[in-house]
Amino acid sequence: MRVQDRIVVVTGGAKGIGKALCERFHKEGARKVIVADIDEAGAKAVAASIGGEAYRCDVTKEADIIQLVTDLESRIGPIDLFCSNAGVATAFNPKTENAAGDSNEVWTFGWQVHVMAHVYAARVLIPRMKARGGGYFLHTISAAGLLSQVGSAVYSTTKHAAVGFAENLAITHRADNIRVSMLCPQGVDTPLLRGLPTGPQSKDGVLSAEAVADATIDGLEHEAFVILPHKEVSAYVQNKTSNYDRWIGGMAKLHNAAREQSLASLRAKRSNPV
Repeated sequence: MRVQDRIVVVTGGAKGIGKALCERFHKEGARKVIVADIDEAGAKAVAASIGGEAYRCDVTKEADIIQLVTDLESRIGPIDLFCSNAGVATAFNPKTENAAGDSNEVWTFGWQVHVMAHVYAARVLIPRMKARGGGYFLHTISAAGLLSQVGSAVYSTTKHAAVGFAENLAITHRADNIRVSMLCPQGVDTPLLRGLPTGPQSKDGVLSAEAVADATIDGLEHEAFVILPHKEVSAYVQNKTSNYDRWIGGMAKLHNAAREQSLASLRAKRSNPV
């Protein structure tokens, strides 16, 4: 798929990967880029810079996504590419004493943003796309959905679920000419990453959001199901599936190293208070 002359929606478009995607889609000649975000001011700033349209949308609310799609398609035209890009970094704590210890509220929030937001968009758009002969979904997920995330069971679990839904969406609707791509980077220089503890998500280098957008354009043009800005991830997935026990052991070592690093940092702060 080429985005030239297409109508594109990007959720979480006010910053980070979403902002870079909006800017790159505009550069590629998209007919209209809709910057959707719960941060309305941020969305307006991005939209103004690219001649797009800002739309306040809380992706955890199905009614917001239905309104977004219904209003845009009635005023502007059929949405060709819907990018479910919004994400949250919840419950990152390498020192955790219990992988299941986070509250139900934290688990539910991660599930709503990383899984149900994708479901809501597909639920309203699939019948419309089928009726007009096709469409495209881009889901920003994370390499954590293919591998795992040291320090956050919530993030890892919900991203795995997002992969499962994307797979099923692609399988079920391939004959309807509806395509799906998963964008699965590791560390990306965004406000989300900067707010996290140092961890293995950045061990292969931190890419710029613009580099991730470049990889996305290439992936969309080839209609690749999995888009991997960090090429190392492909080998990691192969290692995981070829010997799951060895992979679990390796990930446990990464977890222990991250935990020790976090504890050492905490001890240093306590012994050298500012």
